Amino acid sequence: MEIKKTPEADLENKKTLFRQIGLIVALAAVFFAFEYRSYDKRTLELMDRPVEDITEEIIPITEQKVKPPPPPPPKQVTVLKVVEDDVEVEDDIEIDVEVDQDTEIEVYVPPVMEEEEVVEAEIFTVVESMPEFPGGQAKMMEFIAQNIKYPAMARESGIQGRVFVNFVVEPDGSVSNVKVLRGIGGGCDEEAVRVVKSMPNWTPGRQRGKAVRVSFNLPVRFTLQ
Repeated sequence: MEIKKTPEADLENKKTLFRQIGLIVALAAVFFAFEYRSYDKRTLELMDRPVEDITEEIIPITEQKVKPPPPPPPKQVTVLKVVEDDVEVEDDIEIDVEVDQDTEIEVYVPPVMEEEEVVEAEIFTVVESMPEFPGGQAKMMEFIAQNIKYPAMARESGIQGRVFVNFVVEPDGSVSNVKVLRGIGGGCDEEAVRVVKSMPNWTPGRQRGKAVRVSFNLPVRFTLQ
Protein backbone atom coordinates (compact mmCIF):
# COMPACT_ATOMS: atom_id res chain seq x y z
CA MET A 1 0.00 0.00 0.00
CA GLU A 2 1.29 3.39 -0.85
CA ILE A 3 1.95 5.82 2.05
CA LYS A 4 0.14 9.15 1.42
CA LYS A 5 1.74 11.23 4.31
CA THR A 6 3.88 14.14 3.33
CA PRO A 7 7.16 14.69 5.05
CA GLU A 8 5.79 17.90 6.71
CA ALA A 9 3.00 15.94 8.40
CA ASP A 10 5.43 13.55 10.08
CA LEU A 11 5.55 14.35 13.86
CA GLU A 12 8.28 11.91 14.77
CA ASN A 13 10.93 14.58 14.46
CA LYS A 14 8.96 16.93 16.82
CA LYS A 15 8.47 14.35 19.60
CA THR A 16 11.37 15.70 21.66
CA LEU A 17 10.04 19.29 21.53
CA PHE A 18 6.59 18.24 22.70
CA ARG A 19 8.10 16.18 25.53
CA GLN A 20 10.06 19.22 26.79
CA ILE A 21 7.01 21.48 26.61
CA GLY A 22 4.96 18.94 28.59
CA LEU A 23 7.68 18.64 31.22
CA ILE A 24 7.83 22.42 31.61
CA VAL A 25 4.06 22.65 32.01
CA ALA A 26 4.06 19.82 34.61
CA LEU A 27 6.86 21.47 36.63
CA ALA A 28 5.05 24.79 36.50
CA ALA A 29 1.84 23.15 37.79
CA VAL A 30 3.74 21.46 40.65
CA PHE A 31 5.51 24.71 41.59
CA PHE A 32 2.23 26.60 41.56
CA ALA A 33 0.62 23.94 43.76
CA PHE A 34 3.36 24.32 46.40
CA GLU A 35 3.18 28.12 46.34
CA TYR A 36 -0.57 28.34 46.57
CA ARG A 37 -1.89 29.38 50.06
CA SER A 38 -5.42 29.04 51.30
CA TYR A 39 -6.95 31.18 54.07
CA ASP A 40 -9.89 30.56 56.41
CA LYS A 41 -12.96 32.38 55.38
CA ARG A 42 -13.92 35.13 57.84
CA THR A 43 -17.03 37.19 57.80
CA LEU A 44 -16.62 40.67 59.25
CA GLU A 45 -19.86 42.04 60.54
CA LEU A 46 -18.98 45.69 60.76
CA MET A 47 -22.54 46.85 60.94
CA ASP A 48 -23.40 44.68 64.00
CA ARG A 49 -20.64 46.03 66.25
CA PRO A 50 -22.19 47.11 69.56
CA VAL A 51 -21.84 50.73 70.52
CA GLU A 52 -20.70 51.24 74.08
CA ASP A 53 -22.26 54.20 75.76
CA ILE A 54 -19.49 55.53 78.00
CA THR A 55 -20.63 58.30 80.26
CA GLU A 56 -18.06 61.02 80.36
CA GLU A 57 -17.13 61.85 83.90
CA ILE A 58 -17.38 65.54 84.53
CA ILE A 59 -14.83 66.69 87.07
CA PRO A 60 -16.08 69.70 88.98
CA ILE A 61 -13.89 72.73 88.89
CA THR A 62 -12.61 73.65 92.30
CA GLU A 63 -13.26 77.26 93.01
CA GLN A 64 -11.03 78.89 95.55
CA LYS A 65 -13.13 81.50 97.21
CA VAL A 66 -11.08 84.33 98.57
CA LYS A 67 -12.45 85.70 101.79
CA PRO A 68 -12.87 89.44 101.77
CA PRO A 69 -10.48 91.25 104.07
CA PRO A 70 -11.92 92.12 107.47
CA PRO A 71 -13.13 95.67 107.87
CA PRO A 72 -10.63 98.02 109.43
CA PRO A 73 -11.06 98.61 113.16
CA PRO A 74 -12.97 101.71 114.05
CA LYS A 75 -10.83 104.71 114.67
CA GLN A 76 -10.55 105.77 118.27
CA VAL A 77 -11.78 109.27 118.75
CA THR A 78 -10.36 111.14 121.69
CA VAL A 79 -12.86 113.54 123.15
CA LEU A 80 -11.25 116.58 124.72
CA LYS A 81 -13.17 118.22 127.50
CA VAL A 82 -12.70 121.93 127.51
CA VAL A 83 -12.41 123.41 130.99
CA GLU A 84 -12.85 127.07 131.64
CA ASP A 85 -9.97 128.98 133.12
CA ASP A 86 -11.88 129.91 136.26
CA VAL A 87 -12.77 126.29 137.14
CA GLU A 88 -10.74 124.75 139.95
CA VAL A 89 -9.32 121.30 139.17
CA GLU A 90 -8.44 118.98 142.03
CA ASP A 91 -4.97 117.47 141.69
CA ASP A 92 -4.46 114.08 143.32
CA ILE A 93 -0.71 114.18 142.78
CA GLU A 94 1.39 116.78 144.50
CA ILE A 95 4.39 117.90 142.50
CA ASP A 96 7.16 119.80 144.23
CA VAL A 97 8.89 121.94 141.62
CA GLU A 98 11.59 123.02 144.07
CA VAL A 99 13.14 119.54 144.43
CA ASP A 100 16.93 119.43 144.08
CA GLN A 101 19.66 116.82 144.61
CA ASP A 102 19.77 117.36 148.38
CA THR A 103 16.06 116.80 148.89
CA GLU A 104 15.18 113.46 150.50
CA ILE A 105 12.53 111.51 148.65
CA GLU A 106 10.43 108.98 150.48
CA VAL A 107 10.56 105.47 149.08
CA TYR A 108 7.16 104.29 147.86
CA VAL A 109 6.07 101.11 149.61
CA PRO A 110 3.18 99.33 147.90
CA PRO A 111 0.45 98.07 150.20
CA VAL A 112 0.60 94.41 151.13
CA MET A 113 -2.33 92.45 149.73
CA GLU A 114 -3.53 89.84 152.16
CA GLU A 115 -4.26 86.49 150.50
CA GLU A 116 -7.68 85.15 151.19
CA GLU A 117 -7.48 81.84 152.96
CA VAL A 118 -9.47 79.19 151.13
CA VAL A 119 -11.52 77.33 153.66
CA GLU A 120 -12.31 73.79 152.52
CA ALA A 121 -15.83 72.65 153.20
CA GLU A 122 -16.23 70.24 156.08
CA ILE A 123 -16.44 66.54 155.24
CA PHE A 124 -19.16 64.71 157.15
CA THR A 125 -19.20 61.00 157.93
CA VAL A 126 -22.80 60.82 159.12
CA VAL A 127 -25.54 63.19 157.95
CA GLU A 128 -29.30 63.34 158.14
CA SER A 129 -29.68 62.11 154.56
CA MET A 130 -26.79 59.88 153.43
CA PRO A 131 -25.56 59.90 149.77
CA GLU A 132 -27.14 57.29 147.50
CA PHE A 133 -26.09 55.70 144.20
CA PRO A 134 -28.65 56.24 141.39
CA GLY A 135 -31.13 53.40 141.79
CA GLY A 136 -29.96 52.33 145.22
CA GLN A 137 -27.61 49.70 146.62
CA ALA A 138 -28.65 46.97 144.17
CA LYS A 139 -27.90 49.16 141.15
CA MET A 140 -24.49 50.04 142.60
CA MET A 141 -23.58 46.36 143.00
CA GLU A 142 -24.78 45.71 139.45
CA PHE A 143 -22.65 48.61 138.13
CA ILE A 144 -19.53 47.29 139.88
CA ALA A 145 -20.10 43.73 138.62
CA GLN A 146 -20.53 44.91 135.00
CA ASN A 147 -17.54 47.25 134.94
CA ILE A 148 -14.92 45.52 137.08
CA LYS A 149 -12.17 43.50 135.35
CA TYR A 150 -10.32 40.87 137.33
CA PRO A 151 -6.56 41.67 137.07
CA ALA A 152 -4.54 39.00 135.28
CA MET A 153 -1.83 39.03 137.98
CA ALA A 154 -4.40 38.40 140.72
CA ARG A 155 -6.07 35.66 138.67
CA GLU A 156 -2.76 33.85 138.04
CA SER A 157 -1.75 34.18 141.71
CA GLY A 158 -5.16 33.12 143.03
CA ILE A 159 -5.66 36.40 144.91
CA GLN A 160 -9.23 37.12 146.04
CA GLY A 161 -10.89 39.08 148.81
CA ARG A 162 -12.30 42.54 149.49
CA VAL A 163 -10.73 45.93 148.81
CA PHE A 164 -12.04 48.73 151.05
CA VAL A 165 -12.21 52.04 149.22
CA ASN A 166 -12.94 55.45 150.71
CA PHE A 167 -14.19 58.41 148.70
CA VAL A 168 -16.05 61.70 149.12
CA VAL A 169 -19.44 62.44 147.57
CA GLU A 170 -19.39 66.15 146.70
CA PRO A 171 -22.43 68.45 146.99
CA ASP A 172 -22.97 68.13 143.22
CA GLY A 173 -22.98 64.31 143.48
CA SER A 174 -19.54 63.74 141.90
CA VAL A 175 -17.02 61.32 143.45
CA SER A 176 -13.61 62.64 144.57
CA ASN A 177 -10.65 61.81 146.83
CA VAL A 178 -10.78 58.08 146.03
CA LYS A 179 -8.27 56.09 148.06
CA VAL A 180 -7.70 52.53 149.29
CA LEU A 181 -8.13 51.91 153.01
CA ARG A 182 -7.21 48.21 152.88
CA GLY A 183 -6.16 46.30 149.79
CA ILE A 184 -5.25 42.78 148.72
CA GLY A 185 -2.66 43.53 145.99
CA GLY A 186 -2.24 41.86 142.63
CA GLY A 187 -3.70 44.88 140.83
CA CYS A 188 -7.07 44.58 142.60
CA ASP A 189 -6.56 47.83 144.54
CA GLU A 190 -6.00 49.87 141.36
CA GLU A 191 -8.97 48.22 139.63
CA ALA A 192 -11.28 49.02 142.54
CA VAL A 193 -10.20 52.68 142.47
CA ARG A 194 -10.76 52.83 138.70
CA VAL A 195 -14.30 51.46 138.96
CA VAL A 196 -15.24 53.86 141.78
CA LYS A 197 -13.92 56.86 139.81
CA SER A 198 -16.04 55.83 136.81
CA MET A 199 -19.27 55.90 138.82
CA PRO A 200 -22.01 58.32 137.74
CA ASN A 201 -23.00 61.20 140.01
CA TRP A 202 -24.63 60.18 143.24
CA THR A 203 -27.55 61.78 145.04
CA PRO A 204 -25.59 64.02 147.45
CA GLY A 205 -25.95 63.81 151.21
CA ARG A 206 -27.84 66.56 153.02
CA GLN A 207 -27.47 68.10 156.43
CA ARG A 208 -30.21 70.49 157.61
CA GLY A 209 -31.58 70.63 154.06
CA LYS A 210 -28.23 71.64 152.51
CA ALA A 211 -26.05 69.44 150.25
CA VAL A 212 -22.71 68.73 151.96
CA ARG A 213 -19.57 66.69 151.42
CA VAL A 214 -19.88 63.18 152.83
CA SER A 215 -17.19 60.52 153.28
CA PHE A 216 -18.24 57.05 152.12
CA ASN A 217 -16.60 53.63 152.58
CA LEU A 218 -17.24 50.90 150.01
CA PRO A 219 -15.98 47.26 149.98
CA VAL A 220 -15.26 45.87 146.50
CA ARG A 221 -15.21 42.06 146.42
CA PHE A 222 -12.92 40.05 144.08
CA THR A 223 -13.90 36.37 143.79
CA LEU A 224 -12.44 33.77 141.43
CA GLN A 225 -15.03 31.69 139.64
